[in-house]
Amino acid sequence: MLDHTGITVSDYAHSRAFYERILGVLDYGIVMDVTKEQSGGYEGCGFGDKKPDFWIGTGDTPSTGVHIAFVAASRAAVDEFHAIALQHGARDNGAPGLRPHYHPNYYGAFVIDFDGNNIEAVCHRPE
Repeated sequence: MLDHTGITVSDYAHSRAFYERILGVLDYGIVMDVTKEQSGGYEGCGFGDKKPDFWIGTGDTPSTGVHIAFVAASRAAVDEFHAIALQHGARDNGAPGLRPHYHPNYYGAFVIDFDGNNIEAVCHRPE
């Protein structure tokens, strides 16, 4: 349904480094950069594995209260995502664990980023 999504961040350099760390654990990296010179003012980057599916960038008002869930290949990757995010300044919003109210194999973890967005890693595989 969605081709890509993006959020506006309050501190681009800080958020870029944060997302590089936590999404790297899930095997996503920066696949595209847009400079101020290219766009006439916007600066941002797109993360993905082949194409830019998730964007962060500059803007007048930071996004807050957005919920974004990223696919994790394993429960161990969910655990690592959560630990790395907390080490780099995110707030806990739900420790890694099963959420059987969604389905029996839903294993997720939630953190709040610097701008108040709820960022999740989720694995749907049984282990």
